[in-house]
Amino acid sequence: MSQEPRPGGRSAAEVFDEVGARYEEAFAEVPGQLAALDWLVGTLPPAARVLDVGSGTGRPTAERLVRAGFAVTGIDVSAEMVRIARERVPGARFEQADVRSFEAPEGGYDAVCAFFPLLVMDQPEVAGALTRMASWIAPGGAFAMATVPGDIRGLDIVWMGHEVTVSSLSVEDHLALLEGAGLDVVHHHTAVYRPHGPDTGPEEHLYVHARRPA
Repeated sequence: MSQEPRPGGRSAAEVFDEVGARYEEAFAEVPGQLAALDWLVGTLPPAARVLDVGSGTGRPTAERLVRAGFAVTGIDVSAEMVRIARERVPGARFEQADVRSFEAPEGGYDAVCAFFPLLVMDQPEVAGALTRMASWIAPGGAFAMATVPGDIRGLDIVWMGHEVTVSSLSVEDHLALLEGAGLDVVHHHTAVYRPHGPDTGPEEHLYVHARRPA
């Protein structure tokens, strides 16, 4: 059963402005994310245009994709994260933007990746963001994502020492939304990851790799 939204949660921008570089330390070497990046590098053409949604500090995602020779744009709601990413990954372009209002350029992208950017929003917004991201993928392009799955709406939690209100969708709903948006899911799995640091607990992660038919 979905949990109904409750007031009082802080925005993602506020939370991640304060978390800053600590996020990279807590979520270093996430196996499923690194595997998704390896898949993207192995499947995309040279100089592919890639959008990294929720780009954070720029590492490991943008850094790995730039190293592979791709043209990477990162967007994040946090001004502090954008500042850090510009310093750490000068080969990519970063801008402060929200996936719910961001406008993709004509022709979209050869790939979109989204590693955990959708949790601090309402459940209908999660669904809408997935559909928007899928629409930005050019024919033959790829999509890689990760999230914490669950039919959850407006759940108040403490995460990395911050009170946040989170929402998500079940594994089945994620897959159905992406397939309904015209993508072919080529791989998905769940895994438990324990972030580094004393103020984090184990998380179940969902990873999805998908493609838009050529």
